Amino acid sequence: MSRRLLLALMLLFLSGCMSSTPPTPTAMPSPVPSPTATTMAATANVQAWITTFDRQRLLAPADLRSDRGAETTIVVDETMRYQRMEGFGAAMTDSAAWVLMRVLDEARRDEVMGNLFGPEGIRLSYLRVPMGASDFARRDYTYDDMERGQVDPGLRRFNIEYDKPYILPALRLAKALNPELRFMASPWSAPAWMKQPPTLHGGRLNPAYYQAFADYHVRFVQAYAEEGIVIDALTPQNEPLHTSSSYPTMAMSAAEQATFVRDYLAPALRRAGLSTRILVFDHNWDLVDFPLEVLADPATAAVVDGVAFHCYGGDVSAQSVVHRAHPDKGIWFTECSGGGWSTDFGANIVWNVRHLVVGNFRHWGNSLLLWNLALDENAGPQNGGCENCRGVVTVDSRDGSVTYNEEYYILGHVSRFVRPGAYRIESTAPGRGVPPNVAFLNPDGSLALIVLAESPLALEIAWCGQSATFDLPGESLVTFVCR
Repeated sequence: MSRRLLLALMLLFLSGCMSSTPPTPTAMPSPVPSPTATTMAATANVQAWITTFDRQRLLAPADLRSDRGAETTIVVDETMRYQRMEGFGAAMTDSAAWVLMRVLDEARRDEVMGNLFGPEGIRLSYLRVPMGASDFARRDYTYDDMERGQVDPGLRRFNIEYDKPYILPALRLAKALNPELRFMASPWSAPAWMKQPPTLHGGRLNPAYYQAFADYHVRFVQAYAEEGIVIDALTPQNEPLHTSSSYPTMAMSAAEQATFVRDYLAPALRRAGLSTRILVFDHNWDLVDFPLEVLADPATAAVVDGVAFHCYGGDVSAQSVVHRAHPDKGIWFTECSGGGWSTDFGANIVWNVRHLVVGNFRHWGNSLLLWNLALDENAGPQNGGCENCRGVVTVDSRDGSVTYNEEYYILGHVSRFVRPGAYRIESTAPGRGVPPNVAFLNPDGSLALIVLAESPLALEIAWCGQSATFDLPGESLVTFVCR
């Protein structure tokens, strides 16, 4: 049978299936209604946006339609829906907020924030907020610091005053620009007095203060809500298997995290009447045994909403390991950073798209969050950690100029066209001539397809009740949208 005849039969079959009820994974929300095949065929309008590795075109509209024969085909099937998207963004660290709110003048700040969050920008829809100092802060701090030898189990000294001058204003400005924006929070360390030994740099949580640390999470969520920032999700500890003597960190074993979440954090949130979701782990792919151990206890699993992953070790396929074991738990991707160790724009596009976009979403990820939203020309302000990490944008404190880094365009190819609440849908798997790709169905019924073309390619796309061929230049990233 010829390929053209086979494609025609496939499209006929898909057209007949468009209005049927799609299968959904276990415990996933009911899918949103989609337009009928007839409506789609009559009104389909395909647009494309491209970023080229030579930076000549950066998230730019492009007419890529072609009349020549296709070399390969991607078939998009919206009747096969998988995980629901939570959002896309980065971390509003102390350093990022400082650079955006205090280094930039008001006019440039409004421009940059509009490009990050506004309707004409890339519309970032999710931010991660450190609970206290991380390795990107202007100094060490928590929300209940005490003199050495003093303790405060009742949290009488708790306050978020440090965050009020510029961190909270930055979050509120972002939220005003994108009302869909949501927030998650992660502590790098408990207050020193809660730990053994009593230091911010390393150590473990003292079991005598499990309840105090759970209450600390609750007080943070409540205090932020009073400032207009609702925390959607919490992780109990950032990177629990990593400690450093240089910046705030805290060790927490899987058994300790299971106990803390099951017996302290979840009950404390419930008593406070908070619906804040709990995500465990928040560490690298190669440490996947940690979340599996946490979730092995049914009582702990019952109060956990998802598992959060970072990119700094292992392979993205670890996300599918957790999904297969616990298909009712969300798989969140919450941190990855570029930096001075890799400065090739095109190579960075390729790595990020293969692992964090196509790989992450095809391995059940429901979010894509990078590390610092903004840093200065010295990759700072720094607080004892990474010395050459790269922000989504770089602000030069000497003249206020702004560089939009590859991370901006990588996020933009997703966040500008895939809305929170979208579903990942079936598209032809990469391999055997098919380029890396992933597809989504938005709540408004539009479809988005992201394709990485490392070499020139005549690509046929079959979707929306139609097919068309596009010429993709080599070394490019393209997002197609069908309305």
